[in-house]
Amino acid sequence: MSCFGGNPNFCPECGNVLPLPGIPDTVRCPRCSFCIPVAEFSKQEIRSSVVFNPVEQSTVTLKNEDNSELKGAVIDRRCSRCNKEGMVYHTRQMRSADEGQTVFFTCINCRYQEKEDS
Repeated sequence: MSCFGGNPNFCPECGNVLPLPGIPDTVRCPRCSFCIPVAEFSKQEIRSSVVFNPVEQSTVTLKNEDNSELKGAVIDRRCSRCNKEGMVYHTRQMRSADEGQTVFFTCINCRYQEKEDS
């Protein structure tokens, strides 16, 4: 008895995403080997869309009062000080080479800087 169901894109036995139908007459779940006939997918419509951010929102170059520039890609991260969305980041290897790098985030609105060790 299946515990998952309702969406034919997922395996009804284990819930794993099913691969797209190919040349064989069946679609086989890569996790539990459940098989479903390709005919089950007939007349099913699949839609997808890709949304690109405008160029002016994806990168930023700002100058502050001491004439230093803030350059880099704007990411979807909320500033912990002003609570606004949009931060620029850069990375540095601050610790030994066998440890993760340090990521520095700078808010594009208030210029608050955060540090995260990865």
